[in-house]
Amino acid sequence: MKKFDYSINPQTGIHRSPLWRIAGYSLNDTATILYMSMMAFISYYMIGFLGVATIFASTFVAILRIWDGVTDPIIGLLLDKTNGRFGKNRPFMIIGNIILCAASYLLFHVTHLLPEWLKLPFFIIIALIYYIGYTFQCIVTKSAQTCVTNDPKQRPRFGMFLGIFNTLSGIAFIVYISNILMPKYGTMYDIGLFHEMWLYVVILAGILTIIATISIAPKDNSNYYGTGKPQHIGLKDYWDVIKHNRAIQMLIVSASTDKLAQAAKTSAATVVMYGIVVGNYATSGGFAMYTALAGIIFGIIGLGIFAPRVGLRKAMLVGSWGGIIINGLLCLLWLLGDPKTLNLPGFVNGYGQAFAGITFFTGALFSLTLTGVLFSALAGNTVYPMTADCADYEIYRSGRYVPGLVGTLFSFVDKIVSSFAPVIAGLLFALIGFSKELPDISTPETPALRYVGIFLSYGMLIIGFLCNVIAMKFYPLTKEKMVEIQTHIIEIKKEYQNEIRTEGHTS
Repeated sequence: MKKFDYSINPQTGIHRSPLWRIAGYSLNDTATILYMSMMAFISYYMIGFLGVATIFASTFVAILRIWDGVTDPIIGLLLDKTNGRFGKNRPFMIIGNIILCAASYLLFHVTHLLPEWLKLPFFIIIALIYYIGYTFQCIVTKSAQTCVTNDPKQRPRFGMFLGIFNTLSGIAFIVYISNILMPKYGTMYDIGLFHEMWLYVVILAGILTIIATISIAPKDNSNYYGTGKPQHIGLKDYWDVIKHNRAIQMLIVSASTDKLAQAAKTSAATVVMYGIVVGNYATSGGFAMYTALAGIIFGIIGLGIFAPRVGLRKAMLVGSWGGIIINGLLCLLWLLGDPKTLNLPGFVNGYGQAFAGITFFTGALFSLTLTGVLFSALAGNTVYPMTADCADYEIYRSGRYVPGLVGTLFSFVDKIVSSFAPVIAGLLFALIGFSKELPDISTPETPALRYVGIFLSYGMLIIGFLCNVIAMKFYPLTKEKMVEIQTHIIEIKKEYQNEIRTEGHTS
């Protein structure tokens, strides 16, 4: 078998990785997504086993997200200063995953066994440590892209693999919760459900982290770190980047509003839409399962074929406009249609009837959801390779290679903004009478519940996509601009190498 060429092209500055390594590296994000999916149910744990109110639980989740964002710049600075025997990125992946495993064990296995006066303080401290581990591992998803590949044709494929694996893991998680754990335990307030969910997440996330660590090993060294120049980075550099790097400014606006919209579709919103409005919570897992394959195919088309040809900025715009239209139609469908007729093979509908053919609501929901997946993949998964482009733009703009700084600066604002999602959801539920506990599958349907569920599931997405369209009007990194940037970076490298050779001859 021919050995893969990892060398840097001396004319263009382009370096590549085999697709299997790009795919394997993307699993680092999937590992953290599994932990994030588990923590989406943290409000149920707090309400059921700490005895707190709905608004307090929702607000505390938001505070944790803010803390997660606050730790980003500090850990990003630490990553930019790291360059040891095991590279810059791999130590952060391993350490982060270990912290996540240990802290989540303490949260779900120890907290409820403590005396009442100690439960909440213990939970808060361990949750803060948990998010430090989350930041350690998450940061690598953004920072390591710059050294894995800078080929404009390969970078979108990282987003493609991210979309594929995260879709599969998300579907598996939904099916696991709705079709295995919920029938087994009957409620979200059973401690056995949390223990079993924790074991599932820890084993899978550990395996994915190991694969990702092995995948980036050949590229996680100083040969692929920006210009190759030694540099000293301080906290003041964060202000300079946020003030002058227009690309990261616009990407922050775009991605943070998207994340806010996605995070607003909380586990409680899914319970409302499928468990209450449809009348059969198991259909949420079934519907996700039936749409998963098409979502993967559309992700391959969008980020594997379309985005490399037109560039990431244009792909983002196409995805955003499509998302606005499709989610508007989905709002109308859930408002005017009869969700209880959602009928899938192997499931009963909201009227307790077995599958007897595709209904209008089922067909319309299926068609619109599939189309929406295509546009969402374009608008959402392009963000990750665009972050790497922003890091390269910073080299072009200032000569500094700071992927950790750029990635965590992006994450900091992203997490601060998205932290308001559970607060928005909690306030909306409280306003319609759910101030002490969140809706459960046994809660009777009301018009107010349906309106809140639709807004959290689709209305917030429309707002996020509108923000994308506005931000991309001012985003400077077109496909042509990125070619210019890579050429400029290789010139900086050549100048630095000439300086080293000159100093060597002089000495």
